[in-house]
Amino acid sequence: MENSTGGKRPKVVIIGGGFGGLWAARTLANKPVDVVVIDRNNYHTFLALLYQVAAAELTAEDIAYPVRSVFCKIPNIDFILAHARRIDLQNRRIETDGETISYDYLILANGSVTSTFGVPGVGKHAYFLKTLEEAVALKNHIICCFESAAGEPDAERRKSLLTFVIVGGGATGVEYAGALTELIHGPLIKDYPGIDFSEARIILLEAAEQLVSSMPSNIRDYTARQLRGMGVDVRLKAAVAEVFPDRVGLKGAENIETNTVVWTAGVKGEGLAAASNIPVTRDGRVAVIETLQIQDQQNIYVIGDLASINEGQRILPMVAQVAIQSGVTSAQNILRQIARLAPQPFIYKDRGSMITIGRKAAGVAIGSRTFTGFFAWVMWLVIHLFNLIGFRNRVMVLINWAWDYLLYERAVRYVFPSGTPSEAQCSSCVRKPEKKNDYPGK
Repeated sequence: MENSTGGKRPKVVIIGGGFGGLWAARTLANKPVDVVVIDRNNYHTFLALLYQVAAAELTAEDIAYPVRSVFCKIPNIDFILAHARRIDLQNRRIETDGETISYDYLILANGSVTSTFGVPGVGKHAYFLKTLEEAVALKNHIICCFESAAGEPDAERRKSLLTFVIVGGGATGVEYAGALTELIHGPLIKDYPGIDFSEARIILLEAAEQLVSSMPSNIRDYTARQLRGMGVDVRLKAAVAEVFPDRVGLKGAENIETNTVVWTAGVKGEGLAAASNIPVTRDGRVAVIETLQIQDQQNIYVIGDLASINEGQRILPMVAQVAIQSGVTSAQNILRQIARLAPQPFIYKDRGSMITIGRKAAGVAIGSRTFTGFFAWVMWLVIHLFNLIGFRNRVMVLINWAWDYLLYERAVRYVFPSGTPSEAQCSSCVRKPEKKNDYPGK
């Protein structure tokens, strides 16, 4: 393969600062290439613990790490804060909301976004759990619901404020249901003595016949039993028809009156590929060949959540291990191409899967072996702590976990940022009237 740079060092652009993008860049560190990492955020988010931010267990800073700090001592890697809008495939340029960036090789690692599956009202009325901003907004909303319920005289309105519906029985939905239950029936009971907590309900809706369908059957059964034992109302084969501001409409069932719908039902590939006329599957992912390249664009690799990687009888799941391993392989293949060697096929090594349901309760599957209960929970803690980027993050997460475990306390039970200036006449938890004539005297 001829070098298109005319003797200059090849330029590798990586779009996305998640696990796949970071590990691809690390693999190219101090190699004879110039690397540019592009991301719309200047930090990496440890998405596996995002639900704990939304459950007031961790702060956003605990699971975020500056991208520039990762690469500050690597001279051949640069970072650009920008939102990639479109790829000009013919001219090998990336159009961003700022400058236009050229490339010789491109790694698409921009991940996934929430999928609403076209269900009416989800985009407008539901809370998502895919970014730090969404996790903080959801945590603020949960606290505000209890602040409002504490002074709400109307029984029906109070019941709606204290009903929390989580849609999606995958790992995120299950883990958030467990964490939210422990928040409500632990620290918040002490914070709001005037509320009757028997009115507080957490409802987990799953359209399929089982929770966490990707896990072995004994872990699926254990998860359902554990959640129900914690007081979560688990409803299987419950499909959402529409989401309204004050209720959820179910197919073939009665509506659920609620002010809180948390949508964790699914994700799809981020839209850059489709916007660039790169063929995508129904879920927005890019079908790649065995070397992780696009069929007609041999200088473009797609990894992580955005890649539809066919492994025999299945498409590899959107998990961190797939992103990390595909990121390393894509970078190695680019180095092989530069050396005029053939790219190698991607071989995924499944290191197992795990899920936590709450205090001392988790499920772990490694090969044919499965573990549940306290031992699995300890394994979950250790592995997630180890995979956090940054020593400070590990220390802060460990302190918060220990504080919660020993004292049944959540350290982040505040509404911040409030979104309301300090001199404003009302707080962010006050429900604002929808019409002018709702104000007194209007």
